[in-house]
Amino acid sequence: MSDRPQWFDEEAGPVVRPYALIRGRTRSSGDAFDLVATVRTIGDPPDDSGPEQQHILRAARNPISVADLVAELDLPIGVVRVLLGDMRDHGLISVTSPAAGGARSNERILKEVINGLRAL
Repeated sequence: MSDRPQWFDEEAGPVVRPYALIRGRTRSSGDAFDLVATVRTIGDPPDDSGPEQQHILRAARNPISVADLVAELDLPIGVVRVLLGDMRDHGLISVTSPAAGGARSNERILKEVINGLRAL
């Protein structure tokens, strides 16, 4: 058995719980982000930005969805939303929400899909 505590990783150092990254907050200022909202980098990272913020800024050089960022960072969605909110407040990213209603919830198309599935 090792002398090291279980929370210590030789390569990474001490492991930090996700809520510690956002100082225990569960919400950021402003609106919550939809999973299909598009994130894009618009500012340069400050010198004191953490590795998660730097990763987001690199990934969002080209527009990327919130869901894809969550998968890339391998962090809980709540943590990523708070990080994104902080970054938006500091002018580092822009977030574009999908058009409300319209193309995502066309009732006729959904009925056709259901009818097609039933026909199988």
